Amino acid sequence: MLTKKSKAIIYSGALLSALAFSSTASASLFDSGLPAGWNCVGSCDAMGADGDVTLAPTGSAQYGYVTTDNGVTGVGLPGLTSGATTGSTLTSALFSAQAGDELNFFFNYISSDGAGFADYAWARLLDELNNEVAILFTARTTPSGSIVPGFGMPDPTATLNPDEVLMNPGAPSWSALGASSDTCYANGCGYTGWISSSYNIAATGNYFLEFGVVNWTDTAYQSGMAFDGITVGGTPIGDTTPVPAPATLGLLGLGLLGARLARRKK
Repeated sequence: MLTKKSKAIIYSGALLSALAFSSTASASLFDSGLPAGWNCVGSCDAMGADGDVTLAPTGSAQYGYVTTDNGVTGVGLPGLTSGATTGSTLTSALFSAQAGDELNFFFNYISSDGAGFADYAWARLLDELNNEVAILFTARTTPSGSIVPGFGMPDPTATLNPDEVLMNPGAPSWSALGASSDTCYANGCGYTGWISSSYNIAATGNYFLEFGVVNWTDTAYQSGMAFDGITVGGTPIGDTTPVPAPATLGLLGLGLLGARLARRKK
């Protein structure tokens, strides 16, 4: 039979376990595949250097990616879904940030589509209730001109380097495009190369980071996006433990108080 002391210890231990956050305590976030707790809708994964998509300038052996190849319907940015057909999103596990922390990462947009088929990609910061906090960047296929930020899309709030990007033109070679790798439909195909994104988080709290990509008006000729080097306040995103909600903190305090009372009675 459990004593009052052992019951209190088990209770407080369970509460501490409930607050534990699964992390990948490494600067190489995607080196072992997609991190635990990340949610993919459609087609997402991690891979090493492949064709035209080199490794990011982070020292990592792999990067994460989303692709429209084997994507699903119903994906897109709010307000830009009427022409969206199939796509994919990858959302991080919940992480914490302090006011003023910088959210940094690299991304690379790749498309085998061109002409008037304006596939697009984005990254968003969401709060813990999945409300949009900021659209960090957009990228969109266009026959000519800048790919980032995407035309006809919301202005990005992150600082991008470079801030305007042309495609490296031609049929992109990247296996994440499936059968569309090494193909190109008219002008606009190619890849941007790695672009850095930096955003100052305004308020202390818990957040999700969302990456997405969609086909536009058709489902042929695929597009995708690679990303890596995600840090918050200089710390890899997997190492940032969410801040407990006030109610959870109260429960934890009760559990620890119970353990103290049990020790005193002994």
